[in-house]
Amino acid sequence: MSVQAKRRADYKPPAFSIATVDLHITLHPTETQVCSKLAISREGKHNELLVLDGDNLPVNSLKINGQTIGTDKSASSYYVLTDATLSIYTELNEFSVEIETTIAPENNKALEGLYLSGGAYCTQCEAEGFRRITFFMDRPDVLSVYTVTVVADTSVPMLLANGNPIDKGELSGNKHFVKWHDPHPKPCYLFALVAGDFDLLSDTYTTMSGKDVALELYVDKGKKEQGQFALESLKRAMKWDEDVFGLEYDLDIYMIVAVDFFNMGAMENKGLNVFNSKFVLADQNSATDDDFFNVESVIAHEYFHNWTGNRVTCRDWFQLSLKEGLTVFRDQQFSADMTSALSNRIKHVRVMREHQFAEDASAMSHPIRPEEVIEMNNFYTVTVYDKGAEVIRMFHTLLGPDGFRRGMDEYFKRHDGQAVTCDDFVSAMQSATSLDLTQFARWYSQSGTPTVTMHHKALDGCHTFTLSQHTEPTADQTDKLPLYMPINIEIIDQDGHAYTDNEGLINEGMLILSKPSVTFTVTAPNKMLTPVILGNFSAPVKVDNALDTLSLLTIFKHAKDPFNRWDAMQTLYDRCIQQLESSPGSAISNDIWDGIKEAIAQERSNVELLGECLVIPSFETLCQTRNNIKVDALMSARNAFCRQFSIALEQELLNVFNGIESVEYCYAQSAVNERRCKNVVLAHLARLPQYESLVLTHFENADNMTDTLGALKSAQYCDKSTFDKLMAAFESKWSHDPLVLDKWFALHATQPSDDIFATITMLCEHPQFTMSNPNRVRAVMGSFAFYNSEKFHAIDGSGYKFVTDYLLKLDGVNPQVASRIVTPLTQWQRFATEHQVLMKQQLGRLLNHKGLSKDVFEKVSKSLAYDKH
Repeated sequence: MSVQAKRRADYKPPAFSIATVDLHITLHPTETQVCSKLAISREGKHNELLVLDGDNLPVNSLKINGQTIGTDKSASSYYVLTDATLSIYTELNEFSVEIETTIAPENNKALEGLYLSGGAYCTQCEAEGFRRITFFMDRPDVLSVYTVTVVADTSVPMLLANGNPIDKGELSGNKHFVKWHDPHPKPCYLFALVAGDFDLLSDTYTTMSGKDVALELYVDKGKKEQGQFALESLKRAMKWDEDVFGLEYDLDIYMIVAVDFFNMGAMENKGLNVFNSKFVLADQNSATDDDFFNVESVIAHEYFHNWTGNRVTCRDWFQLSLKEGLTVFRDQQFSADMTSALSNRIKHVRVMREHQFAEDASAMSHPIRPEEVIEMNNFYTVTVYDKGAEVIRMFHTLLGPDGFRRGMDEYFKRHDGQAVTCDDFVSAMQSATSLDLTQFARWYSQSGTPTVTMHHKALDGCHTFTLSQHTEPTADQTDKLPLYMPINIEIIDQDGHAYTDNEGLINEGMLILSKPSVTFTVTAPNKMLTPVILGNFSAPVKVDNALDTLSLLTIFKHAKDPFNRWDAMQTLYDRCIQQLESSPGSAISNDIWDGIKEAIAQERSNVELLGECLVIPSFETLCQTRNNIKVDALMSARNAFCRQFSIALEQELLNVFNGIESVEYCYAQSAVNERRCKNVVLAHLARLPQYESLVLTHFENADNMTDTLGALKSAQYCDKSTFDKLMAAFESKWSHDPLVLDKWFALHATQPSDDIFATITMLCEHPQFTMSNPNRVRAVMGSFAFYNSEKFHAIDGSGYKFVTDYLLKLDGVNPQVASRIVTPLTQWQRFATEHQVLMKQQLGRLLNHKGLSKDVFEKVSKSLAYDKH
């Protein structure tokens, strides 16, 4: 397969600008007519062709200034059409282009551009989907004012597009139209159109300047009640953005549409957000606490994009973190204010450790501002989004809330209505601080996960601490430079007393690590000191501190930062699992169990922290502290530790479970904490056969989806007949609800049973399974590949082959989803040789597959080419 990589260094400003776009779209399942009129200006003096992107589109007619032109190159104006472009020759500097084309939304199974699924027309144009609708300069630095007329049969009653509605009416032939105008120039990736028959929830929000904004939420028929929480979340997000950043909404109407068939979580199209229904629909019976959280978070994320993404957008796709890293940080801050700062931080750090650190160590390693790419859809990564958010968080840490707000104000003052770069954002932040951010900006260009190491020596009451940083070479970069990072740090003794350093390098609990190493001293005669570093995960790094068990328990007992306390327990668990890896069958020391019992007793009244501290690190997290991973050995060690944990702490766990009273469901943080803790404890107890009846009772008594799902997850540790019985009852009750049924599919796919492949084959043959629905595919194949590690990594390679067989079929239908699911296969380098050989065999099958998409080709080819040994 011959493909051309795109490089950031090759950026050139557009040769033409498009001031206005007038679209007239007549919807039809297989013959949608798209007529576009573009007001075009040549930028500067040049004689370049006007090159418009178009993905396998026909030209039904083409006019320049009202005159039809053709392909005759001897004419004064002509065009050349290929599968990917429409090149137009004209000597004019200011002119209009009118193009008529035809598309077939019903046949669009990739769900990019305009497609018809579930009875509704819908668009997804980011990153390069607009070229599948009509010919255009499909790049984010071409900003235009859009007017869109949507025409459809009256059987399709709701016709939506960006901006404000300015006209509507009836047409002959049982057709009608609605005309929309968006006064704010935007790139074409923010274009949206939705047409269908929905239930509508309406409300009004009054902005801080007194303007009334109409809020409209469109959901499938019969789902109206499940959309109310999303609508309330939107109003909370609008108020928060005004209060925290002074940002007000700028159109007369804000619309959200929930659809079942969608590749992404949601899309921030100007004034018309399109959402995967899983991030809109929620009620007590059908949604878990996590679902409620995700709805509120994603609603906020897409709304926040109105300023960080829409009003100020990206110059090119290499700058994607400019909008996504910043907006993820903003939605994280919002969620922390709406729910709990601690639980949110732990949630985000788990994502970093389970997924982003793995990406940094893989063949797909890239900085948050990548340098090259083959398929733009592969830019939507945990590095660009989540590590990007961590970089923004470091800005916030270094500048403080007030300084960060000043930097944001300056960013909008300078760049409102523009397409800009990450460097422009850094420059705006620089204007708000006396710190020199030159070195800090390396976070945008350097890939990989730094490791911060703490060395501690004590002599005659003088404690010397040396903090150092090192970043290993990555697939894309061999040379690494020191980064500028804020390290939240505390030095405590065994009684929790805090100490300051003699050099004054620690300022208000923060030390700046900008050199390869920094050394400081603390005077504390006759004291055992413990360094507590990386409070609140103040930088996206790994920590190597070689702390012993006593020091880890000291941190849990006395550290001020609850994140550090949680992290100390996670490190302790990891050490225990390492012991069982190297010495299978050994017993964990009673001193450790006694320490954990004391920790449980200490935090009985703090169920939020207790619940998080009772979670054992996942297989994916454990992989980040290991190389040459022998999967069977690691899984066996983790399972053995979990069982020892349940046995040694049985009475303490039971006391915690019984001490949390069951109350009527409400989505409030205190109640969320209690349910979370109780379900974590139940999963531990379920590993002991005498508590199977407790699982059954918890399932039968559940009055909400959180507890129901908690019981089902715990039942995975019970006798398989018990699990199957509960799952059958669950399916019977919820077969009518696609989102709840996705949970059923995922639970089956993550069950580590010996007949898992027969189970997944059965799931794929289920009447409600379809390869054309990304949610359903992710629930089955995504859950298996990412979270059923024991069976995916089966030593005979059967898991790898099973996933590959499916990917070969899926890639021809939906390359974006296939590209996501192939990810675990591409991370073969971190596993033991026997796994590497088998994983590479399946990657080879994919690479040699005729017609492989660019999405999957890029990941597979890079993976096979990268051998860090």
